[in-house]
Amino acid sequence: MNIVLGITGGIAAYKAPDLVRRLREEFVTGTSLQAVSGRPIRSNLWDKEAEAAMSHIELARWADIVLIAPATAEVMARIVSGGAPDLLTTICLATEAPIALAPAMNHVMWSNPATQANRAVLEERGIHILGPGIGSQACGEEGAGRMLEPDAIAATVFSLTGGKGEGLLEGRKVVVTAGPTREAIDPVRYITNRSSGKMGYALASAAAAQGAQVILISGPVNLAEPAGVEVVKVESAEEMFTATHDAVDDADIFVAAAAVADYRPAEVVEQKIKKCEEVMTLQLARCPDILASVAALERAPFTVGFAAETENVIDYARGKLMKKKLDMIVANRVGRDCGFDRDDNAATVLWAGGEQSYPTSSKTDLARQLIELTAKHFYASRGSETQPRLTIIANKD
Repeated sequence: MNIVLGITGGIAAYKAPDLVRRLREEFVTGTSLQAVSGRPIRSNLWDKEAEAAMSHIELARWADIVLIAPATAEVMARIVSGGAPDLLTTICLATEAPIALAPAMNHVMWSNPATQANRAVLEERGIHILGPGIGSQACGEEGAGRMLEPDAIAATVFSLTGGKGEGLLEGRKVVVTAGPTREAIDPVRYITNRSSGKMGYALASAAAAQGAQVILISGPVNLAEPAGVEVVKVESAEEMFTATHDAVDDADIFVAAAAVADYRPAEVVEQKIKKCEEVMTLQLARCPDILASVAALERAPFTVGFAAETENVIDYARGKLMKKKLDMIVANRVGRDCGFDRDDNAATVLWAGGEQSYPTSSKTDLARQLIELTAKHFYASRGSETQPRLTIIANKD
């Protein structure tokens, strides 16, 4: 994949080297950017040597996608107006490749009517707006305007371009669950867990990059929707159960990456519970087992479960694989320092008669490897009649 990465003058530019690493798995000084990318850095439209060969036109034609991260309010306005006073905006005018912007600015600047009007125009023209995220900002204030994390940007870029995958899942339907569920106690309180949804979202993007029709059933998360993926938003385990069974009937593959609550309050109180007694007892009831119910279907899809454990990870995962009659299970250790709510992960995949371990890497990179392994075992288990038309080529990573 050929990616032109434009870096504008926002404070979030410090994330650019990490973004380049994510894209290379694909430039804050030109030296550091060249070091992590292994590519020459261009910053001047009037570079005599490069422009002797009309390099800005060559770059525009070379690109499979033009990504601007961070994208300031200023550069958004320039692109809307068609201005081209610099190399980056000139490339945007000259390219026929998709363009994606990852905005980064103060939340007041982002909500300004002028910025929102520019955002609307850019989206109408087919330019992809990635984020922004919501949270604390460099100025010390809170709100929408944070640049999305490099891992999320990289996953979206791969899905926008088809990821240059081998089409391993072309013509297949894949259903993925992601994120936590919230089980209501009263109108203002709920039971949940630390899942961020990043692994499930990365898996959905990776499956789409391999040509699959993907339905992502997502619990409450603070993530941008993956491009090219149908997203169904739910809150409770019951809602995720219903949405999953609505989607999975004709699915080829089901990947249960969500951290679904095991228990919910047996009774949801209609009004806010007041603080009175020193000790309060909350009675819990079992939530539906989505993974087991899908694996037990008469015409079950190839079913991949996840086992997030704090101890005896492999033993517990193998027991879950057999008890629920799964095709594969992804086992990973979770805790305060690993697994949940992070951009990286490590995993061991188990299946009947075998296993494969993956060391710690970005969730985007791990997701691509897991989807490739899933595709391999899906075709092996379903027989030669389901083989894709394209040759399967092993990931050189």
